[in-house]
Amino acid sequence: MEQLTALAINFLDLSAEASPWLLLGLLIAGLMKAWVPSKVLSKHLGQGKSAIIKAALIGAPLPLCSCGVIPVATELRRSGASASATSSFLVATPETGIDSVSVSYALLGPVFAVYRPFAAIMSAIITGLLVSTIKEEDIKSPHQDNADEKSNCCGNKEAIKIKEAPKETSSCCANKEVAPIKKENIFISKTKQGVYYASTKLIDDIIIWLFIGLVFASLVRTFLPEEFLLSYGSGLPAMLLMIVISIPMYICATASTPIAAGFIMAGLSPGTALVFMMAGPATNISTLGVIRNEMGSAVLIRYLLGVALCALGFALILDFALNFYDINISDQMKHSHELLPQWFGLSCAGLIAFLSIKPLRRLLIK
Repeated sequence: MEQLTALAINFLDLSAEASPWLLLGLLIAGLMKAWVPSKVLSKHLGQGKSAIIKAALIGAPLPLCSCGVIPVATELRRSGASASATSSFLVATPETGIDSVSVSYALLGPVFAVYRPFAAIMSAIITGLLVSTIKEEDIKSPHQDNADEKSNCCGNKEAIKIKEAPKETSSCCANKEVAPIKKENIFISKTKQGVYYASTKLIDDIIIWLFIGLVFASLVRTFLPEEFLLSYGSGLPAMLLMIVISIPMYICATASTPIAAGFIMAGLSPGTALVFMMAGPATNISTLGVIRNEMGSAVLIRYLLGVALCALGFALILDFALNFYDINISDQMKHSHELLPQWFGLSCAGLIAFLSIKPLRRLLIK
């Protein structure tokens, strides 16, 4: 009975931790759908190595976590981004961010504050390059939200919904009919379309994998004690074990920082803690399920391989450098603090649960 209670508490805690960032990610994805033309994304995040680098640099500063990045990356892929660029974005965005860098500096010191985002960006680029080696025919085509959009001469249903052309107008793209519309009305209309898309179609596509991921993470947190991990000490065996634990687990980059600080204080090496901070945010059951659904198994395998190898490689380099220059990370660490109040996180989780239940959602959203 006590374990079931602990499992329920951990599920609520994880939901409260993830939900604010998931809502932020849904909002960004919805506004991107409404405001950013697909041609722009295809141009900058299409094929080529430059698209992989751009995706990593764009994603690195965004304050999105493992769950929040999923809807944004899904929309990027469906808007024309290549599988390699999408994979690069999926690695860079949750592994680091403006918020996690500041928390890293506060809890782990300047070395981690600089090395962590560098490792995240390089990991994203390397993973993207790995995915780019897959033949195009082996990559799953992205889902199309509106298969009949091509039948419109404007190629965009949303543009027509702003103002329908009069019957006597021969062209559905008649600019003279759109021109009189006030700019503020267009802004409100397109923003509403983006919010509607995020709170209906997009959340329906990802909610099952998110729920499975949170349940699995709750099971890991409940039934895998920290003493089990700490008993393996440091070095490559501990790093490999950390990879196995971190890949299916849900954890945000910011939230992983105080946990990593606890690992270091308990005796794990900084490199082993870095593995947790890189592999944990970049991979979880939810992310892996969406990658397989949107891009296929071949992309998923190379994605996992890239994240795991980069986490191990940069962790080994960090431990070697710290020992070589005789830098003690423990001397730079401070105590952690709660970033967002739990009541706010639980409120966001309640809103997501409400939007995920279609009969209830229809009461609010027509």
